[in-house]
Amino acid sequence: MKKIIVTDKSPRAIGPYSQAVEVGSTLYISGQIPLDPVTNEIVQGGIREQTEQVLKNIGLILTAAGYSFADVVKTTCMLADINDFAAMNEVYAKYFVKDFPARSTFQAA
Repeated sequence: MKKIIVTDKSPRAIGPYSQAVEVGSTLYISGQIPLDPVTNEIVQGGIREQTEQVLKNIGLILTAAGYSFADVVKTTCMLADINDFAAMNEVYAKYFVKDFPARSTFQAA
């Protein structure tokens, strides 16, 4: 049985999908973009600010479902420019500090 996870603290889905769906003890979080949940606009700044916002939004969804970043087992990071990898990785490392999840990162343009 699936459980739909919704929180007003993170940006609402902008299409016909859920913020997250829990099946058993597995949580599936929809892809996130750097939307500010208050203004519903993309945050100003560069890749560091955008990565920070995306991870904050994911953290709020995790919390709403009763999970934390320590529970995450796989992430997929899509960058508009792969040259932003190091900056994205620097912010990412603040959220995932040990027992890192598996990860795929690629450029999507």
